[in-house]
Amino acid sequence: MSEENIKTENQSEAEQPKSSTNQKSDPVSRITKIVLIVCVIIFIWYIFAERYAPYTDQARTKTLVIPIIPRVSGYLTKINVGMQSVVKANELLFQIDKTPYELAVKRAKASLDNVSQQVGALTATVKSAAGRLGVAKAQLDRAQRNYNRTQKVLKKNPGALSQADLDQTETALAQAVERVASSEADLEKAKQQLGTSGNENAQLREAIVALEQAEYDLENTSIYAPSDGVIESFNLYAGYYATAGKPLVTFLPNDIVWIEADYRENSLANIKKEDEVEFSLDVLPGHIFTGVVRSVGYGVSYGESNDKGKLPKISSSNSWLRDPQRFPVVIEITDRNAIGTIRSGGQVDVIVYTSGNFILNTIGWLQIRISSWLSYVR
Repeated sequence: MSEENIKTENQSEAEQPKSSTNQKSDPVSRITKIVLIVCVIIFIWYIFAERYAPYTDQARTKTLVIPIIPRVSGYLTKINVGMQSVVKANELLFQIDKTPYELAVKRAKASLDNVSQQVGALTATVKSAAGRLGVAKAQLDRAQRNYNRTQKVLKKNPGALSQADLDQTETALAQAVERVASSEADLEKAKQQLGTSGNENAQLREAIVALEQAEYDLENTSIYAPSDGVIESFNLYAGYYATAGKPLVTFLPNDIVWIEADYRENSLANIKKEDEVEFSLDVLPGHIFTGVVRSVGYGVSYGESNDKGKLPKISSSNSWLRDPQRFPVVIEITDRNAIGTIRSGGQVDVIVYTSGNFILNTIGWLQIRISSWLSYVR
C-alpha cells in the first residue's frame, strides 16, 4: 500500500469522530433554542396579558355577615336551628318567652279602656260646665235688665223705690256676674283636663301608642331568617337568656355575594367597569363561572400612622425586587349557578378580559381553565 493511501485512511478515520460529535451536539442546540424561544414567548405574553387579560389567584369570595340580634329580652323557649343550618327566608329561628309580653299587651289594653272612660267622663264634665255657664249668663242677663229698669224708674220718680229694693237689684247683678265668671273658669278647667277631644286627645293617643309598643314587642319575640342563608357561630341552648341588642348567632345570606380580587397595580390600567370576567372556585375544580367588574379600588393602606404623637410607619421590602402593590377589584357574579356553592372567604382564580384581542383572550381562556383543574392538586 502506498504512503498516500495510508494518509488518506488516517485522515478519514480522524474526521469520523468530529462528524459524530457535531451530530450529537445538534439536538442539544435545538432544544436550547426552543426553550429560549418559549421563554421569550412567555415573557411577551406575560407583559401583554398583565395589561389586557390580567389574571390573579389572590381573590376571595365575600358575603354580608349579619348578626341576628333580638329586639326584646327574654328566655329562649324554642330553638329551631343549629350550627351551619341552611334556612329559608322568614323561617322561624328562635322563640323568646311570650308570657311577659302578652301580659304587657293586656295591661296596655286595660289602660286604653281606662283612658277612654276618663276621656268620656271629662267630656261629660265639659258639657256640664258649658251648661252651667249658659244658665249663669241667662241669670246675668235677667239681673242686668232688672237693674236697668230700676235705674229708669229712679230717674223718672226717685221716691218710687226703697233703698232695699235698690240694694237687692245691685246685689243680684253682682252675684250674676260672679256666677258667670265662676262658670267660665269651671269650663276652662274641664277643657284643660280633657285636652283635645276625640282621637286627638293627648291621653288617649299616649294609651294607643303604649298598646302599639306592647304588641310590637310581642311580635318581636319570634325571630325569623331575613333571607335564604346559613347559620354560623352557634352556641345556644333552650333556656338561654337573650338580651336585646346582643347578637345570638351569625347569619350569612346566599343572595348577596361578590368577589374581591387583589390585582397588582400595573395590571389595573385597562380594567374598567362592566369588563367581562371568568373565575373558578377551589370548591369546584374544573368549573368556570362568569361575572363583570363592578368597581376598581382607588386607595389602600400601606402602613402609615395618623395617630397624634407618633411617627409614620414606612413599610419596607428586604428583597432586591420591589413588592408590587395590590388594589381590590370588586366583581359581581352573573352566573347564578355559582351562588349556591360559594362559601364566604373561599379562594378564587380570576381573569378579566379588557380587550377584544382574539389571541390574548384565547390564551387567557385556556389559562383560567388550566388553573381551575389544578385546584385538584393544590
